[in-house]
Amino acid sequence: MKQNKTILLSILAVILLMQSLFITVPVSATAEDIPPANEAVSDPTPTPVPHTAYYDGKITSNQIKGWPEGPKVEAGSAVLMDANTGAILYSKNAHKKLYPASITKIMTTALAMQRCNPDDTVTFSDYAITHQDVDSSNIGCLVGEQMKVSDCYRAIMLASANEVATAIAEQSCGNLKNFVELMNQTARQIGCTRTHFNNANGLPDKHHYTTAHDMALIARYAWKNTQFRKVATTLEYTIEPTNLYTEPRVLYNHHKMMSNTGYYYEGCLGGKTGYTQAAGNTLVTYAKRGHMTLICVVLQDEGTYTYTDTAALFDYGFNNFKNIQVEKKGPKYLDINLDPLTQTVLDYRQSKSPMFAYHGYFITVPTEIDTDKIYAKTTIIPNPIGNKKLRTSYLYKHNNWFLGASDSYEQQENLLFLAALSS
Repeated sequence: MKQNKTILLSILAVILLMQSLFITVPVSATAEDIPPANEAVSDPTPTPVPHTAYYDGKITSNQIKGWPEGPKVEAGSAVLMDANTGAILYSKNAHKKLYPASITKIMTTALAMQRCNPDDTVTFSDYAITHQDVDSSNIGCLVGEQMKVSDCYRAIMLASANEVATAIAEQSCGNLKNFVELMNQTARQIGCTRTHFNNANGLPDKHHYTTAHDMALIARYAWKNTQFRKVATTLEYTIEPTNLYTEPRVLYNHHKMMSNTGYYYEGCLGGKTGYTQAAGNTLVTYAKRGHMTLICVVLQDEGTYTYTDTAALFDYGFNNFKNIQVEKKGPKYLDINLDPLTQTVLDYRQSKSPMFAYHGYFITVPTEIDTDKIYAKTTIIPNPIGNKKLRTSYLYKHNNWFLGASDSYEQQENLLFLAALSS
């Protein structure tokens, strides 16, 4: 029996030895062996990164006869606008309603700047701190904490702090409901037609949406404010200790095209990033080269495509368009045909902002254009808030290209000044 047992053990040993020649025994992986979550396992034949589902979407501006052809982008919706003239240079699904995420905060900051003193103090309410998810973007503010209004602006635009956006809304209008009404009222006033806000920070809400075109209008509206430009172009800012927070908070601008992060773009001035699972990645960016300042909006994008898409659109804009000055006087450019009771005198004066250094009105045209075919059409249109609005649109004969417009509200500073003619 003992001899049989020995033979059996010998046979088992031979079997195990032969298995070891053909079977790889798994080894427990260490932390260093596991690739980071954002890196794929190496592949000897890498597969190209696929395009998004929106890559082949229709580019409306490419359908305009004779217009410079724009690039395909990964975003579901995109617009490129000249900040000075309002001309739309590129358009892809520009009027599709989409979630904006945190680029909402451009409107929030712009309106707060009109209603708050930057040296005043904001006291954070329980609602401002607790009404959003704990994991949403924030800087850890506490109920009862007091912070300067000017610090709040930086926390909103640089760190995208959701609780601070709600707090500044309450500071501006007494409560969030009143502020949201002001947001929607202002959106209608500046020409937005498919936008509705339901909060001040952009967290997901089925009643909170916008379009790339409307968002470009909002971005342009905000950019006219000197204080907004100062905040939006800030790279780094420190909020000093407050009554309830003992350490300084150092804020860094989330926009990767402003600094040396691999996505730097020459001439980028700033903007606002956004992301929620419902919205995807959203981005608003301002860039300036020479005398031209452009606004790029991308919605429903994915990851860093937001930056590569934006760079491609800026290259398209700066390489294919230019600003030219139109004559201030004369029937050649001003074809005003209004009711005698509402006749007006048009006297344009360019904004004195350092970002807009022109004197006289400029329009945006493709680099090769026959300027003799430019004409103006001026009309008076209703204004949901206040006095009527005068709009002079500059167009290109035969192709009906929109090259820019000058808008005015009566008594609005640094824009158009209207004076009624005596009968």
